[in-house]
Amino acid sequence: MRRIISLLIGWIIFFQFNSCDIRGQAENNQTRNLQSETIDVYYFHFTRRCETCIAVENESRKAVEELYPAALTEGRIVFQSINLEEEEGKQIAQKLNVATQTLLIVRFGERIDLTNEGFMYARTDPDKLKQALQRAIGKI
Repeated sequence: MRRIISLLIGWIIFFQFNSCDIRGQAENNQTRNLQSETIDVYYFHFTRRCETCIAVENESRKAVEELYPAALTEGRIVFQSINLEEEEGKQIAQKLNVATQTLLIVRFGERIDLTNEGFMYARTDPDKLKQALQRAIGKI
């Protein structure tokens, strides 16, 4: 009986890792098309927004401006607030596979989703959001 349970657990673990690998390959193929020389910080939102949604945008923008002023001026970092209900916003969201409020960094083709950190810290601890953005963007 123990042997059967061990085999069953082994198969479950095998298929879990195998399915993650396939999903990772699909994401890698998609992000290769997004490579560019700039670092793009996107905040996707809807027209109607709550205080937290507004805080995520404001605190993220403020953090990027404080951390990377020269890179912003030179265009090496671009911060964009994108309305998902406008046609241009829909097109960008579709290209980046975004469907809802999202704080996303595209850094040299790599997608880094900071939505959870944004909504968790924007109003309660903006410094933690700033640190998360700094870790994601890195040195440039």
